[in-house]
Amino acid sequence: MKVYNKSILGVIFAAALLMGVAQAQTSSTKTGSELESTGTISEYTPGSALVMDIGSGEPVQFKLSQNVVYVDSDGTVLEAPGLSTNLRIRVDYIEVGGDNVVDKVTLLENY
Repeated sequence: MKVYNKSILGVIFAAALLMGVAQAQTSSTKTGSELESTGTISEYTPGSALVMDIGSGEPVQFKLSQNVVYVDSDGTVLEAPGLSTNLRIRVDYIEVGGDNVVDKVTLLENY
């Protein structure tokens, strides 16, 4: 029984360590089950995907969910967001099968 408990604790510790490393590498913050990242759009494919520079030196790829919501910095929903490269945004996303899937994009500057 003692060996079993040590194995479980080892697995829990390893998982916690890996989660901490992964979170530090993407410069994301966790809010409940969702993650959040802020940066500048370096590539954008309307309705499909975007690549964001979050300041880590490595671009981060995001897929846009079918129901993605776009809001301005005050939280007002935007019908036609007009995203483009070099625009500073914040994304709320979840990890699904190794993909970062965005469900909310907040524009942090006038566009």
